[in-house]
Amino acid sequence: MQRKAYVPGIAALLAAVLAGCTGSSGDTGTTDDSNPGDAGTASAPAQPGRYRTLPEPCGSVGQGTLDSMLPGIRQIADEDQRTKAYEGEATLTYDTDRKVGCRWKVESTDATDHLLVDFERVVSYDSSVSGDSQAEQQFAKLEAAADLPEPTASEPASPTATPTDSASASTSPSPTPSASSPASPSSGAPSGSPSPSVTPSLLQPRLLEDLGDEAFLDDALSSSGSTAQQRTVTVAFRTSNVIVTIEYVEQPTTIGVVPDSKEMQDKARNLAAQLADSLSG
Repeated sequence: MQRKAYVPGIAALLAAVLAGCTGSSGDTGTTDDSNPGDAGTASAPAQPGRYRTLPEPCGSVGQGTLDSMLPGIRQIADEDQRTKAYEGEATLTYDTDRKVGCRWKVESTDATDHLLVDFERVVSYDSSVSGDSQAEQQFAKLEAAADLPEPTASEPASPTATPTDSASASTSPSPTPSASSPASPSSGAPSGSPSPSVTPSLLQPRLLEDLGDEAFLDDALSSSGSTAQQRTVTVAFRTSNVIVTIEYVEQPTTIGVVPDSKEMQDKARNLAAQLADSLSG
């Protein structure tokens, strides 16, 4: 009889314990439901970059563009040599999924021209940093290394801004020789009034607003003593997680001849626009 009275007591105690456990889980249900959601949001990885592959660099520049940028290529008499010149030479790389490039070098009776096209696909190995953000940081370093001058004004250059433009252009290596050589004497103003007053400011190294997600142009003229001056025009732009760099170099064969800044910039920017279109297409 005592054993039968004892068992119901234990059963009642177990029921009370179970009821308490059930009530406890219900009281904390709201908190438990909120934690997984918060953790999932915090640990969500950043988006990778748009591009997973890179184009074939030596095939990225059309023959017509090469004819324009490398005039001597059509002067090559030997057909095999001319074909090889059009093909270009791939730059050395150890990971074609991340970085590829191609270079061309052509000599003519007037000048020696070099062209380099480089593609780099930026990959973020930090799950909290997107591929685009990583490429943006890397492009900022390239821009800083270019050491571009401060813009002279926010509005387009005009003839009334001649003194400011001329002063700012004189500190830049690119426009000074091509624009100031013919106009350095005071008597040069009447013979080319529109060009000297506007061109130096427009041709200085600068940011470009109509190319990719962000872009810049650099223009440098070397001074190498008794040899002909060499001009290097660089256009770099970023589209998502791919950075494209174009380096266009010309060195005339005649001492005293200065490569035309505007012509070289126009050709480099046209090629950059073609490459940007091919990436977005």
